[in-house]
Parts: sequence; C-alpha cells; structure tokens
Amino acid sequence: MSKKKLWLRAAASAAVLTLALTGCGGSDEGGDAAPSDKGGSASKEQEEEQPEEEKGGGELAAGEKATSEFDEDGTKVTYEIAAQKVDVGTAEDTRKLVSDPKKAAGLVPAVAHVEFTVKDGGPVADYPDAGREIEVYADGQRGTILIGASDDAPGCEKSTDVKDWKAGESHVFCDTYMVPEGAKELTVQWAADRDAEPYIWKFENS
Repeated sequence: MSKKKLWLRAAASAAVLTLALTGCGGSDEGGDAAPSDKGGSASKEQEEEQPEEEKGGGELAAGEKATSEFDEDGTKVTYEIAAQKVDVGTAEDTRKLVSDPKKAAGLVPAVAHVEFTVKDGGPVADYPDAGREIEVYADGQRGTILIGASDDAPGCEKSTDVKDWKAGESHVFCDTYMVPEGAKELTVQWAADRDAEPYIWKFENS
C-alpha cells in the first residue's frame, strides 16, 4: 500500500486528538483475570463450547467480507463488512489536522475505509452506529482516534446522511487514527460489541 496524501478539507484542521487510549494494550494482553471479572470459569467453558461460526471474528484479507449481526438502536441487522483500504498520511497532514501538533509528534493519520452492506434485517432508519466500531492498529498497537477527521475524506460517507438503509444497499464509513510514522503493518478491526471477537484485516504499509 503506497502512502498517499490525505485530501481532507481545511474544516477538518480543527479535529480534536483524543488522548485517552482506551483499549490500548488492554484485555488482549492480560493473562490473569481480574478478581472483579464476572463469569469466571463457567463463562470460559461456555465460550469454548460455543460453535466457531457463532463466535465470529478472525483474520481476513484486504477487501474480504465478514458477516455479522448488529443491533442498530433496537433494529437487528446482518451486515457484510469489508475493510477496503487504509490511506496513510504524512507529518504535514498531522500538522493540518491536529489542533496541537506537539501532542502528535511522530504520528501520522491513517484513514480506514470500511464498506457495510445490509444483508438481512433493517431497514436502518437513520444514524447507523456500525461504522463507529472501526479501529486501526499499527504493529499490534491500537492507534489514537482523531475525531471528525474522516468527515470530508474522499470516498467516505457520513453516517448522519444515511437514511432508510435497506437490504442490498452499501455505504462506506471511515475512521481516522493517529499511528506511528513508519509502522510496518496496519490492521483494521471491527467487532459488533466489546465482548465479540474482532474481524481483522491486514494491510502492509510501504
């Protein structure tokens, strides 16, 4: 994947860099369960007994489709999800996008483009939430989300513009994360909820 300049409008220059790295090095690394963890061994046994096709998640090639159920504000929807690409920006893009570039020293924006197609269920009346579950990791470390930076990125749609989303229709939602400049491998991850195993699409960053 070649680096390309992010053609984001000047309006995005006021985007706020979210410094709270929630999820960074979180439960993925924890080998010991916290004492307050509910469910204990019984929940682990249930997870092991759960059929693989119901667990979801797993690694996919770029553009490969995953299928997952999702709750859109009470409306049950089955989506086909495919991470299409990740556009990686430059240090110059960082200076334009981040209100305080010093807080993002050594980081560049990475815009994940993910296509969602309603396969079954719906329609989704408005303001779909599925695109909000997109995450970008660089060399195994979760990036820092840059709120609002993807609104004007080419090929990206705003969830606020989507109305009456019916089966068979597709939309591309994007999220921008700040990642270390020079990261070798980028992954786009998506899961229906925090308890679900994520789908992971890998992209080489050249």
